[in-house]
Amino acid sequence: MKILEYPNEILRKKSKEVKDPTSTEIKQLILDMIKTLRSNNGLGLAAPQVGKNLKICIIEIENELFVLINPEIKSLAGEKILSEEGCLSFPNKFLNIERYKRVKVRATDLNGKKQIIRARGLLARAIQHEVDHLDGVLIVDRCTDEESK
Repeated sequence: MKILEYPNEILRKKSKEVKDPTSTEIKQLILDMIKTLRSNNGLGLAAPQVGKNLKICIIEIENELFVLINPEIKSLAGEKILSEEGCLSFPNKFLNIERYKRVKVRATDLNGKKQIIRARGLLARAIQHEVDHLDGVLIVDRCTDEESK
């Protein structure tokens, strides 16, 4: 799959809810997204980044894969931490972004099962980043104007 790069307008659209998370089409999309993520050495990928306006994102950290369908952040906690982030839609660009240390998210997994994920550290940061994509929010929106140039 081709990863869309900024300023592609699809990256700015709010994603639509997935009605049938266990459909063949959704499962195939997720498998294709996983291949794309891995072939680009990424940490996370949201459906809008591959041209699909759907609430799906995947994150792979330390060989653990998280599939989040229709994710909804339930709480953000802890202090905000400033750290460098990259994004596959912004090749070779790294910006300092402030994110909460902990997050609780509710989502559906690849098998259609509801899940609650409580995350901290890098996984919490990645979840916030990918859910931002589903709302049309990009890393350039989260940093100072000077940095985004």
